[in-house]
Amino acid sequence: MRPAKWIGTVVLLLALGACKQQGNPFVVDARQYHREIEQWRSQRLAQLRAADGWLSYTGSGKLKPGHYLVGSAPDNDIQLPGGPPQLGALEVSSEGVVQIEGNAGTGATLNGQPLRQAKLRTAVSGVQGASRVQLGGAEFYLVRFGKVLGWRYRDADSPRRRNFRGIDHFPVDQHWRVVARWQPFPEPRQTVLLTSIGTPVSTVVPGELVFEVDGRSYRLLPTLNQNGPVSQRLFIPFSDRTSGRETYGGARYLYAALPQQDGKVVLDFNRAENPPCALTPHVVCPIAPAVNRLELAVTAGERF
Repeated sequence: MRPAKWIGTVVLLLALGACKQQGNPFVVDARQYHREIEQWRSQRLAQLRAADGWLSYTGSGKLKPGHYLVGSAPDNDIQLPGGPPQLGALEVSSEGVVQIEGNAGTGATLNGQPLRQAKLRTAVSGVQGASRVQLGGAEFYLVRFGKVLGWRYRDADSPRRRNFRGIDHFPVDQHWRVVARWQPFPEPRQTVLLTSIGTPVSTVVPGELVFEVDGRSYRLLPTLNQNGPVSQRLFIPFSDRTSGRETYGGARYLYAALPQQDGKVVLDFNRAENPPCALTPHVVCPIAPAVNRLELAVTAGERF
């Protein structure tokens, strides 16, 4: 082939490749892709290191109906890892209504006012909506997972947060950015996920994702996102042959955008992340259901 003709052919192929990438959102440039994954990792670490991130949790426990003394002193029914020795008393009714009566002079506040007597709102599967008792840079609040009522204590000065060195990852590999076919169910299905403490969490499965790796087909059932607007993304707790060996045993979490009009969904396993309960023992999180246990080793994303 003559040099001029060879050069022209190369230019044509590069142009066609560029057109293919610009016209297909499921095709990405390798260098750009690596930069995007590194940026995602940096943002993820920044969120974890934030004062209100998962690493700030330092205490937790379950509650049943009854009367509890609360404070950091060892003679309390609920011994907090910090704060005043005698914060006050907690009353939990058989209906799950919780009243708190704060002791004078503790410095604790609720809604910006000194803590006195108040009814505490309980968060459901998270911290949104909970009544938070502020104790300087720390806070005490209640949360409910299914039928289990519990308490949480988080401290911006947590040793776990101060000493956090980061997360280990598999090398970035574009092989693990796969395009799945979306197969919606005629009607979304109600299902139950078990959590790390064995409690059930009801959720909705709108369909299934079918994809191939090395010529073999696999399926995953996503649920509607549990921790944000359900209209924005799918939540996929999964496990694989690395689970319990190189990655967290209960699950890793994958999030994906809602299906495109052509029925395709990008599953980027390089963004697979450890659940919060892999980072602290003081939170509860869904584990992977049996149908989402992949019979392959997903050597991508976060390691444990």
